[in-house]
Amino acid sequence: MTLFGKERKIVWILLTTTLCAAQSPGLLVADDEAKSGPSTKDVRIKPDAPTPPLTERERELLDQQRWLLEHVAQLEKRVEELETKEHARTAGATPAASNAAEEVVASGHEGTRASALGNSAAPPMTPAGSPTLEAASSVGIVQPTGEFPVQPKQESSTGTVAAVATTAKQEPVAPFSDADWTWLNGNARTKEIYWDTKFFTPEIRFDTNYVADFNHPADHSIGGSSELFRSYEVQLEQLGVGGDFHWDNVRGRLMTQFGMYSVTTPRNDPSPGHGQWDLANAYRYISEGYGGYHFNVLHGINVDAGIFMSYIGLFSYYNFDNWAYQPSYVSSNTPWFFNGVRVQIFPTAHLKIEPWFINGWQSYASANHKPGLGGQIKWTPKPWLNIISNNYGLGEDDLFIKGRSRIHTDNSVEVKYYDNPERELDKMAFTLTGDLGCEYGSGVSCYGDHKGGPKQSFIGYMAYNRVWFHHDLFGLTIGGGQINNPGRYLVLIPPINGETAVTAATNSPYFTGNPGDPFKAWDSSITFDYMPKQYITFRWEYDYRHANVPYWSGRGGITPPGGNNGYPQYYVCSSGATSGQTSLGAAESACGGGISSVWFPDLRKNESFIDMAIMVKF
Repeated sequence: MTLFGKERKIVWILLTTTLCAAQSPGLLVADDEAKSGPSTKDVRIKPDAPTPPLTERERELLDQQRWLLEHVAQLEKRVEELETKEHARTAGATPAASNAAEEVVASGHEGTRASALGNSAAPPMTPAGSPTLEAASSVGIVQPTGEFPVQPKQESSTGTVAAVATTAKQEPVAPFSDADWTWLNGNARTKEIYWDTKFFTPEIRFDTNYVADFNHPADHSIGGSSELFRSYEVQLEQLGVGGDFHWDNVRGRLMTQFGMYSVTTPRNDPSPGHGQWDLANAYRYISEGYGGYHFNVLHGINVDAGIFMSYIGLFSYYNFDNWAYQPSYVSSNTPWFFNGVRVQIFPTAHLKIEPWFINGWQSYASANHKPGLGGQIKWTPKPWLNIISNNYGLGEDDLFIKGRSRIHTDNSVEVKYYDNPERELDKMAFTLTGDLGCEYGSGVSCYGDHKGGPKQSFIGYMAYNRVWFHHDLFGLTIGGGQINNPGRYLVLIPPINGETAVTAATNSPYFTGNPGDPFKAWDSSITFDYMPKQYITFRWEYDYRHANVPYWSGRGGITPPGGNNGYPQYYVCSSGATSGQTSLGAAESACGGGISSVWFPDLRKNESFIDMAIMVKF
């Protein structure tokens, strides 16, 4: 029997009891008269005789009867309304829950489906299958007061409900679905999907920015960033259209990237220089593309193959999901994606173990002959705590350098230390990320100046604190970080004369990446968000960045006279022509006028800017 079926039965029992009680006063009176006076069997009442007045007790009982009938009618009407809503909710929630078990576990961070499931408002159930009285009150069920309290019927533990509970198969909780994780850095805050089906969940993103660089580069070119690329111009950072496909445990995801990302992301990958088929162009318009299968084992196992997000460095590749627009180096200089195979194993609803077999370190192909191995462990022991550990190794990721391997560990903790939705200051959280890594072999060492060669390592950290105001309408984030990367193997090469990761692997005359080359840097930022709807963010941010060597674009810019000449691996003459030489002395001779005849980019040790963005996600 359903919850509302039981309530309806109670209503009819109360109604029957009331009607019987309404007849009892007359019976009682007649009985008293029989005991105290002569029999009334032969008494005949004339039709036109006046009706005798009601006694005080009869009037009291009649008022109670009328009161109870009115409240029973209200209760029955309320039960019908709740039963209708329950049927509608059950019909709508069943397919969503089945899809969520396969969808929310797709990425390194929880999806919107998990948030929706985790915030269910269904009343708590008693062992008998009925809602508690407190829950009934919370959803508006009328409870009679005064002399006639309604007592719910108690089912036997050996009855029908117990039998159903015993025979019904209990479905495991979908991973990370029992809490709201939209507060996490790197996680989208959208909780509702306008158009969702059993087969397809759409996703559309727009990200447009404007940057005011206080170095005022003449060519408007910004270097050293994986998020900001042009100054004093409105630029479409990303236009992404795609979504998730899911049917009969088969799954797939597609997300396109048009705009600046389609050029800037492929240029940071050296692997297309290893062999043929122009992989940079083959993949440039795809940020995510994979297919796989969901196994109903434990709390779920996913096997996916293709291009997927890495979440090394905590921040998401998509700026809408992040607390800040320009993340610190620990995030900006580490992989945004992998191309390979991943297996997501969920032993519990709060633990994910995800091994990777991938082509390399943010690479479409393998830079040499060894693939990369790695994985992620994600643990959420509390609704206010998220712990992530990413680890990578084995891969040889320096193009044209065989025998040089890379290892890296990236570890983050996110803590929501205040949550009071009713206050003006309604939420506060912080993140802390620490990274360690190195390269070894082929002339470099993890420990420095040992037999293997000079030290080639990476150490860095970043920390951010965010507060939300006025029911999450506003957000304020303060943070920053620091790195030390001798050998510069994870430093983003400035795009001087069109330099890319492929050409820099041959030679980078103006910003070298030789073993032992120093690079130390730190940054800080303050970010203000206005979020009038869950689908849009207006963002203003100020950033300051410093390096111990000239690195950021200065007023003179990083583009040669006349534009890029197509030979970034060589020094450029002051005329804009290539010198055809990789050494400065030879370039001076080739350009014909000594040092003054050679062009140099304007690089600075400091950079500060304000960036403004409008980001939309459906």
